[in-house]
Amino acid sequence: MEAITWSLKKFDELTTLEMYEILKLRSEVFVVEQNCVFLDMDDRDQLAFHLQGRINGVLAAVVRILPPGLAYTEPSIGRVVSSPMFRGQGVGIELMNNAIKETLALYGPCAIKIGAQEYLKKFYESFGFVQCSETYLEDDITHVKMLRNP
Repeated sequence: MEAITWSLKKFDELTTLEMYEILKLRSEVFVVEQNCVFLDMDDRDQLAFHLQGRINGVLAAVVRILPPGLAYTEPSIGRVVSSPMFRGQGVGIELMNNAIKETLALYGPCAIKIGAQEYLKKFYESFGFVQCSETYLEDDITHVKMLRNP
């Protein structure tokens, strides 16, 4: 796999093209691939940090990091997505490792909370996240809340 170039930006630091590419990738995976009709633009992007991973300039993976108090009491990592064209190459693992590192750099040693699609529970457990809720339906997909303690 080619090297991934990572960048972390606040919403207002993103170029129009970067935001378009982020929304396009999220739509490609969350709406089309997962056949889930939902409103992705939830007014949280403007308050988030966006961690992008690019391979040869192409958006390979992205997450948004939400500050404490927005989604949960703790900071949160969400909208975790890797491009289908780069799957199976460890991009998702590198994405989560970087997202955790950046979250801790932004907010200090703290717990991080996520709302995970249930089928990805084992993936998130590999990063130290532990299920902390019953399963629940969000947009007709089974989810669990998970917490990673410092």
